Amino acid sequence: MNAPSNLLQQLLAGLAAGDAVLVTVLASQGSVPREAGAWMGVFADAFVGTIGGGHLELQAIEEARRRLADKSGEAVRRYALGPSLGQCCGGVVQLRFEAMAAADADALGRRLAPARLPVALFGGGHVGRALVTALGPLPFALRWIDSRDEIFPERLPENVECEHSDPVQGAVADLAAGSHVLVMSFSHAEDLDVVAACLQRQRQRNDLPFLGLIGSKTKWATFRHRLEERGFSRAELAQVTCPIGLPGIRGKQPEVIAASVAAQLLQLCSWEAPEK
Repeated sequence: MNAPSNLLQQLLAGLAAGDAVLVTVLASQGSVPREAGAWMGVFADAFVGTIGGGHLELQAIEEARRRLADKSGEAVRRYALGPSLGQCCGGVVQLRFEAMAAADADALGRRLAPARLPVALFGGGHVGRALVTALGPLPFALRWIDSRDEIFPERLPENVECEHSDPVQGAVADLAAGSHVLVMSFSHAEDLDVVAACLQRQRQRNDLPFLGLIGSKTKWATFRHRLEERGFSRAELAQVTCPIGLPGIRGKQPEVIAASVAAQLLQLCSWEAPEK
């Protein structure tokens, strides 16, 4: 089950070749390895995804393959994660086992498609590229915007949509509501215009929960003064986070900044597994 790289795509591709049992964390109590909604697809000779590893996963794989062999229907089983399973989590997990075949692929694809939180990234430079790589496997829908049409690479993660916008701040008006905005263009002038457009949208709609600007405290002091000259209040300017990234991570390499910003987004956001 090596390709394609996306786990859901791997599962659906595997179903085209043979039946599987879908194992889903239905509910949990206490300390457990994975949240409700986590899943793995178990085939006769392979599996895709994870419900947390350890002895729980091994037992679930054995149960799934037993059900695959005898064509058992849907079932729910309860597992206590204590000494009997060799796991010290101490919680309780309910797992649902469902037989799946090629005919179920379309419905399964819709059901397991991950919920993605919208992120708008302005800037296709070194940090922007590193951030796209960092956010690729994470549950974000990334809209990547730059005023230079030739800047985007040919190969991109599946959750990335590229957009050429000139002027670049013109893309702010139709960002998805709830977008977390990251500003890191190739010029301070563009950065300033994007931040101003975001603040203007906040004044009108107040639907951008995070506005992050790359740069130093000195850069933000200059921007703050210029934005005040454009009529934005101190309360409005307080919506801007600059520098971006988790405090205490000091590396300047693009990959380090990207990891720090990705962690900051994960810290800011939370997802609840959809009901199945």
